[in-house]
Amino acid sequence: MKAIEFTAGGGPEVISVVERPVPQPGPGEVLVKVAAAGLNRADSQQRKGFYPPPPGASDIPGLEISGTIVARGEGATQYDDAAEVCALLTGGGYAEFVVVPEGQVFPVPRGVSLVEAAALPEVAATVWSNLGMTAGIQAGEWVLIHGASGGIGTMAVQVCALLGAKPIVTGSSAEKLNYALGLGAVAAINYRTENFAERVQEITEGHGADVILDVVGAEYLQDNVASLAVDGRMVVIGLLGGRVAELDLGQVLSRRLSILGTTLRARPLEAKARIVAATLEHVWPLIVSGQVTIPVDNTFALADARAAHEYFDGGDFLGKVLLTVE
Repeated sequence: MKAIEFTAGGGPEVISVVERPVPQPGPGEVLVKVAAAGLNRADSQQRKGFYPPPPGASDIPGLEISGTIVARGEGATQYDDAAEVCALLTGGGYAEFVVVPEGQVFPVPRGVSLVEAAALPEVAATVWSNLGMTAGIQAGEWVLIHGASGGIGTMAVQVCALLGAKPIVTGSSAEKLNYALGLGAVAAINYRTENFAERVQEITEGHGADVILDVVGAEYLQDNVASLAVDGRMVVIGLLGGRVAELDLGQVLSRRLSILGTTLRARPLEAKARIVAATLEHVWPLIVSGQVTIPVDNTFALADARAAHEYFDGGDFLGKVLLTVE
């Protein structure tokens, strides 16, 4: 089968198309013929050498796909052969075929095309596991979401708004901020021209953000802490702005703050299966009903993965970027 590999750590120039054996499903696994794979920030970080796959995982990048089940291992009985599905992966998605534990498989939602379904698994599971399961957002709470226009931001804004929370977003351009406002954000902050900590206090009339979903890390730590409300919870899911920063523990104690760090990729299979089940329960009905959508900004053929990464690195997309497999 054709697959993508990163020959070294670096820019898109390290991307190569190679031939690999078709994997075979083991017990509790299914083999999926891939229709499309979603690009995620984790893929570009892996390409740069900053986010290696967990031990035992495929070195082929790609954390979410859509496609058709073509074979099942012993005990995999939840989905039939030829079922159209999408799936959350530990790796291996940039390929013509991939093996997936059945507990990480989603049915393609009604009304969503097979290709477009590749935009859903990673962002839906990430948003629900962090905002719903870890932070426990409640109706009426202020939620600060960094990254207005990517897949996670797109999903997070819509889910928060539908749950009755009040999402505030940050972004780098008027186009991105207007996009997020159109999805249900109640306020938008241009982090290039405004101090987001000051603006959060103004927008919330001094209350602060009850929950922050952060992909930046060290660079934003102090302003994130300043943005939090009493009893606020911050969930850090990325380190695009570095991993080491000073923290005023006095603020954490006096305002009873919670700072939580999570990753999805390296969790045990059982934990991922629980997250997928919870996402199916709480988020999938919103997608089926059309209340939540993840626009596909652009698609590239698998063989054009280098061009796809160049486009992704430019950061001007709204929604998701996909690789399609003929």
